[in-house]
Amino acid sequence: MATVVQTAAFPVLFIPLFLVRSAKDTSTSTNPPSILILLLIYFSLGSVIALDNWLYSTGLLYLSASTYSLVCASQLAFNAVFSYFINSQKFTILISNSVIILSLSSALLAVDDDSERPAGVSKSKYFFGFICALGASALYSLLLSLMQLTFQKVLKRETFTVVLEMQIYTSIVATIVSVVALFASGEWKSLPHEMAGFGKGRVSYVLTLVGTAVAWQTCSVGVVGLIFIVSSLFSNAISTVSLAVTPLAALVIFHDKMNGVKIIALLLAIWGFVTYLYQNYIDESKAQRRRNETGESCVERSPC
Repeated sequence: MATVVQTAAFPVLFIPLFLVRSAKDTSTSTNPPSILILLLIYFSLGSVIALDNWLYSTGLLYLSASTYSLVCASQLAFNAVFSYFINSQKFTILISNSVIILSLSSALLAVDDDSERPAGVSKSKYFFGFICALGASALYSLLLSLMQLTFQKVLKRETFTVVLEMQIYTSIVATIVSVVALFASGEWKSLPHEMAGFGKGRVSYVLTLVGTAVAWQTCSVGVVGLIFIVSSLFSNAISTVSLAVTPLAALVIFHDKMNGVKIIALLLAIWGFVTYLYQNYIDESKAQRRRNETGESCVERSPC
């Protein structure tokens, strides 16, 4: 169920898709991809998303929250490798510094809590959960790089519609795969008992699932949108920042304790994030200067 919830709320995205869809499609490609290629891409990515969601859910089932967070912090390092080989990501000192600092920030936050094996979890299940979480981090990073490659080499459209379509169609596939797995595994039989045993009642159980599902879709659109606008590495960097910012939200909402380690982790996350933003500012400034120089040369050599 935790796997299904992560993609099941895709119908809500049809509302913004209807609102932002324009009559004219500003495609930069004279040869748009065929329906068969699009179906193959969405089916492949959707199936990978379903597998990745299941790996994350399984890892969280058998690991403590701190250990799980620590393992998931490795996804930024995985993404750096995949971005270099798949997306030809150029690594400057600032970007390398940002990746290292953000990874250390998440790791520091996770180490702060007790990372002992949860009660009732055997060593074999604990090891299986660790492998699942590590595999999920690597697969998630690969998925982001493949999405960026799809935007750049296949879709080649400059509208936000393509982001919503990517999220909707891959979520449809992922949801179908997850639901089939839910029934094939027989876990659906335990859902009525799980609902009846929910502390706040059946209505709260359903509302929790609905709220979680909608929140997942909102988050996913943001992730895919950042891949489309900037890069997969930047999208992953933003996700890693949120891990360190979570204790601050817990302090405000749940009145959680804010110790020195959490403050240091937060400062490191801000440092890494600002470093990455500064590198993007430098790149954008250089690109703007090149555009201005090109425009000036065209005016001098008119017509251009």
